[in-house]
Amino acid sequence: MNDSTHAIRIRPGGPADAPVVLDMLDSAVAWMNARGNTEQWGTTPYSQKPGGVARVERYMTENVPYIAESDGTPVGALVLDSGPSPQMPIAPAGEPERYVRLLVSDRQYAGLGIGAALLAHAAEETRRAGVELLRVDCWAGGGGELVAFYERNGFTPTDRFLVDAWPGQVLARRVA
Repeated sequence: MNDSTHAIRIRPGGPADAPVVLDMLDSAVAWMNARGNTEQWGTTPYSQKPGGVARVERYMTENVPYIAESDGTPVGALVLDSGPSPQMPIAPAGEPERYVRLLVSDRQYAGLGIGAALLAHAAEETRRAGVELLRVDCWAGGGGELVAFYERNGFTPTDRFLVDAWPGQVLARRVA
């Protein structure tokens, strides 16, 4: 079940990976904030947000996590589920689907194609499960750079949504 792309190895994740995933999320918040983006994930480190640690621990035990490694060092994480978070205003697809609940990479390794490799792995795992639809949601603010990233990786925008003032976009990819 290992995948290699550009010296990136993808392996199944588990509860022992929760601390490294939290570190990646914390560094992503700091990286975004340093670039002037305080809207996407706020300014509080993920590990200090109410429920943040518990959420990552649930991802690692209740969902299907994967860890991307480069030379044995964790550099990214992906969490798949069978649908969107019930806390989000996103309707189920109405057909079997896999849903990207988390995609994060260590910003120290930016430019290695970690996110693209993890999304390719998600598509392959979706196909392997006999499911044709892979979806994800993301922040749609800031000029749409994150939406464009998913489009470059084979996703098509479908529904937009708002959580308070936070603009979101659902994207879908057919993998069959």
